[in-house]
Amino acid sequence: MRYIRYAFLAALAILLVSVALANRQEVTLTLLPSGLSNLLQLQHSLTLPLFVVIFGGIVFGLLLGFVWEYLREYKHRAAASRNQGEVKKLERELRRVKGQRDEGKDEVLALLDEAR
Repeated sequence: MRYIRYAFLAALAILLVSVALANRQEVTLTLLPSGLSNLLQLQHSLTLPLFVVIFGGIVFGLLLGFVWEYLREYKHRAAASRNQGEVKKLERELRRVKGQRDEGKDEVLALLDEAR
């Protein structure tokens, strides 16, 4: 299984390097469209190789998806945490009640009752 993973990672690396080599031409990224940038006096632009833009977009999309999922699942994690606290509290109470019930009994009989 380990060799399959290494083979997959090697194939992925070869694919990413070939995409990067095929897309080395420079592209200019601008912050705003020209009409809006002239109006707001924000004329920021950046020149990068195309593969950096492609890989950056993929990484940004993945990070955005991870954050979105983390925020979306927060209520489920909070409910699970509350339920886990309630279960621990009820287990402690059950042990206390069983201890009170078995207080005067012989230890062997208490163990037999516990096993049922």
